[in-house]
Amino acid sequence: MKKAVVSLMSLSMIFTATACSSGTSSNSSGGATTAPTTTTTTPSATVSASKEPVKLRMAWWGGQARHDYTLKVIEMYEKAHPNVKIEAEYAAFDDYWKKLAPQAAANQLPDIIQMDISYLTQYGGRNQLADLTTFTKNKVLNVDDVSPNALSGGQVGGKLVAMNLGVNALTSMMDWDMLKKAGIDTPTNNWTWTDMDALATKAKAAGKIMGGFRDDVFFPYYLRTLGQKMYNAEGTALGYTDDKMFIDYFNRIQKWYDAGVLLPLDKAAQKKGTPEDDEMTLGNAISSNGWSNQYIGLANAAKRDLVLQPMPGPDANKGLFLKPSMYWSIANSSKVQEEAAKFIDFWINDIEANKIIKGERGVPVASKVKEALKPLLSPNEIKVFDYVAWAEKNSSPMDPPNPVGSIEIEKLLKDTGEKILYKKITVQEAAVAFRKDATAILDKNKK
Repeated sequence: MKKAVVSLMSLSMIFTATACSSGTSSNSSGGATTAPTTTTTTPSATVSASKEPVKLRMAWWGGQARHDYTLKVIEMYEKAHPNVKIEAEYAAFDDYWKKLAPQAAANQLPDIIQMDISYLTQYGGRNQLADLTTFTKNKVLNVDDVSPNALSGGQVGGKLVAMNLGVNALTSMMDWDMLKKAGIDTPTNNWTWTDMDALATKAKAAGKIMGGFRDDVFFPYYLRTLGQKMYNAEGTALGYTDDKMFIDYFNRIQKWYDAGVLLPLDKAAQKKGTPEDDEMTLGNAISSNGWSNQYIGLANAAKRDLVLQPMPGPDANKGLFLKPSMYWSIANSSKVQEEAAKFIDFWINDIEANKIIKGERGVPVASKVKEALKPLLSPNEIKVFDYVAWAEKNSSPMDPPNPVGSIEIEKLLKDTGEKILYKKITVQEAAVAFRKDATAILDKNKK
């Protein structure tokens, strides 16, 4: 029997993972944890001396478990700062951005915004996010315990417009027990796309499907394994010049879809994007493909043992990178920016708060927090921290933040992928059309 990649490393190695400076946007759903009964109050958790009433609006996306523990952290902060009231606004990933866009247009963004790297350039480049540098310099947002690499992932145009909450890596979360019961060998760490083809065929024969692939996440990963990028260094054009890469990627996806290995598009459209709604949670799929910080929510919802499996190669180490899981940003329109920065400081540095969070939004960026969490991790949480530590040693630097217009291109890629699967366009025709339309979008957004 082959071993999983996540053999338990020493915890001193686990907590060395730091962020680089991407990635896509991904749906990041998570699991809830419970705070230990023994607590020691840290300086940032002391009761605020200010009596001036403060109201903060705070928005984030995720599954129910994430909502639950985030509300606990808010309650903890409000108890320590009785003058502060935080209004929570949360939704599933896709709905979140649909709500945020009109708020941005009306100059009514929440004070504290959970931000994804795919939208970072769009919001930051339009001066809709505050520069946090002022707050890091005056220690309102204390980053003394955060590495420069972790901070650099939140910069746009030389401004720190987002505070990195943690790092994660791409993974194919798998139900190995399901594979074994179906008589299927578990994959090795250095498996390939060809191996995945064979695995998918065997899974289908056993009455199971395979988790789907967000094209905006996994097509760039595929390009990276080939030494190519989704965008050029300037963000003014597509980074790959040979459409054969597009064709090869979507030919494989189409083959899987036609064979019934992937969930039909009409059923996929009905999904809520939560761990509870995932096909692997429901016992119908052998895998769920996404980011490592999604594992806790998925494992908790599935209530069974799952494995974080590396993505297939060859040259998976070129494709894999450490990604800022998500960020907290402050709206430039906020009238209470300093108070918002104080809450972000609490989230990043307060040990008791992080005993509740436990790295669900990515392996924490503050080293003292990682050290404090060592003895508190559950087996599933150790798997995530171990996998990120493994990925740090088996990955390459991440790409620069996606350029303005990338959100349109991600939608274009999604729509193009659906047209391919619905046989409304051939893969070859789609490659040409995608390049033409993506180039037009980038040209439109050039400064």
